[in-house]
Amino acid sequence: MTGFWKGIRGLFKKSKKKQDGAVPKGGAEQKAISSSLDKNMRMMEELFRDVDILREREVRNVHDRRLRYCIYYCDGVVNSVAINENLIKALMHSELTPAAGEDFVDTLITRVVEICEAKRADKVQEIVEAVVYGNTILFIDGQKEAVLLDTKAFQTRSVEEPDNERVLLGPREGFTESLMGNLSLIRRRALTADLKMKQLTLGTRTRTKVFVCYMDSLVNKQVLEHLMKRLQSIDIDGILDAHYITELIDESPWSPFRTIGYTERPDVVMGKLLEGRIAIFVDGTPVVLTVPYLFIENFQSSEDYYMSFYYTTFSRLLRIIGFILTITVPGLYISVEAFHQEMFPLQLFISIAAERSSVPLPAALEAFIMLILFDILRETGARMPITIGQTLSIVGALVVGQAAVEAKLVAAPMVIISALTGITGLLVPKLNAPAVHIRILLLLLSTTFGFFGLLVGATCMIIHLLNLYSCGVPYLMLNKKLRYQNVKDIFIRAPWWQMIRRPAFAADSVRQSGRENGRG
Repeated sequence: MTGFWKGIRGLFKKSKKKQDGAVPKGGAEQKAISSSLDKNMRMMEELFRDVDILREREVRNVHDRRLRYCIYYCDGVVNSVAINENLIKALMHSELTPAAGEDFVDTLITRVVEICEAKRADKVQEIVEAVVYGNTILFIDGQKEAVLLDTKAFQTRSVEEPDNERVLLGPREGFTESLMGNLSLIRRRALTADLKMKQLTLGTRTRTKVFVCYMDSLVNKQVLEHLMKRLQSIDIDGILDAHYITELIDESPWSPFRTIGYTERPDVVMGKLLEGRIAIFVDGTPVVLTVPYLFIENFQSSEDYYMSFYYTTFSRLLRIIGFILTITVPGLYISVEAFHQEMFPLQLFISIAAERSSVPLPAALEAFIMLILFDILRETGARMPITIGQTLSIVGALVVGQAAVEAKLVAAPMVIISALTGITGLLVPKLNAPAVHIRILLLLLSTTFGFFGLLVGATCMIIHLLNLYSCGVPYLMLNKKLRYQNVKDIFIRAPWWQMIRRPAFAADSVRQSGRENGRG
C-alpha cells in the first residue's frame, strides 16, 4: 500500500515538472550572443525555425572582404526601402575598417548606418523581441554585440472617429491599433515635457508593450505607485487587449461596476490627464484605460465640454434620471401592482386590472419575460451588421410587443414598462451591464417583499458603491464637503470660468489660479 501511494506521488511530481517546464527559464533566449557570426546565424535559424516570414541577408564590404555582416528582419512589418538604401548599401560601400583601440560597433552606428534610431544589444531576448516587432537586427563578425535598427512599418487603419463614441461637436480623431500612433495623438496635444510615458512589457509569451502616461506635476504619486505595483504583478502568458489588464488589476473584480475607465478618443484621454488621471496604452488595441475612474464619469460625455453648459447640464441630469429609471421601474411597478395597489389612482388601477384580467401569467413573470426578450433583441441587434442591426432591434421589439398583447400573452402596461426600461437604459451605455444585473435583482426583491424589498436592494447598491475604490480613490468621492467647487462637474457642468479646481485626488488642485471668486 505504501508503494502504491509513493507511485501516485511520483506521477504527480512528474506532471508538475512537465507543467513547470512549459515556459522554460534560462533557455536560449536568455543567453548572450557570440562573437562568431556563423554561430549567431545558426542560433537565429534555430530560434526562428518554421518562421517563414523571417528574412536573412549576408553582406560583405566591397573594400574589405573580411568585414562580414548579417541582417535579419520580418517581412511585411519593415520599411524595405530604408533597409536597402540606408543599411545594406551603407555597409557594402563603407570604407570604415576596425582600428586598434576603437569601438567598432559605436563607430559603425555613428558614421555608417543611416537609420534614425539604433542601439546596441548583447542579449538574445532583446534581439528576439526587436525582430518580431519590426526592427532589423545587424550582426557583425567578431563582435559580441548586435545592433537593433528601427525600421518598423506596420500596416494600420487610418485615424477616424470611433463608432461607439460619436459626437456632434468636437474632434473627430480616434485611436487605432498602432501604439506609437496613439501616443503621437496625445503628444501632439501636450507640448510639454511634463507629459511622461513609461514603457512596460506584459505577457510572458506575447511580450506586449504597454505605456503608462501621466502629467508629472498633476498625478498623485501614491495613485501612480499603486497602479505600477498592480501592473508589475501581472503574471499571464498573453495580453491581447486592454480589457485583459482591466480584469487583472481591478480592485473589485466581482463588482458589476467598472472601476477602470476606457475610451477610444484622444481628446477624452487628454482631458483626463489634465485632471491628474493616468492613461494605460496597450499595443494592438484602440482602447485606452484611465484611472482613477469615478462613478460619475459614466454619465459624462466628451460633448459636455464642447457645448453650452446649460444644455449639457440638462443632458447629464437626464442620463442620471435615466439610469435610476432603468433599474427601478420594473421593480417599482411590480411592487405597487402586487403589494401596494392603493398607491395607484383609481382609474389607472381599474384600467390595469381590466388589461390583466385576460392575461394568464403573473405580472412578475411577465416582467422577467419581457426584460429578457428586450435584452435578446438588443444583443442581436448589436451583433448583426450595422445595416440591419438597428432595424432588427426596433422592428423586432415593436412586432413582438404588439403580437404579445394581441395574443393576450402579456398586458399592455407591461409592454410600456419594458419599453421605458429599455429606452432609458440606452441613455447610459457605459452602465448597460450593471443595469441588467441590478434591474433583475431589484425585480426579484420587489416580487418577494414588495416596496420594502426594492428599498433594501437600492440601499445595498448604494452601500456597495460607497465601498468601491479605484486605485485607492473612493468611487463616489463623497469624503469632501458639499461645496460648489466639489460638485461643479458632477450633477451639473459649470462654465469653464468657474471650474477653478481639479478633482481632489490630483496633486495640483488649482486649474485656474487667480480666479477664486468667479468670472473676471
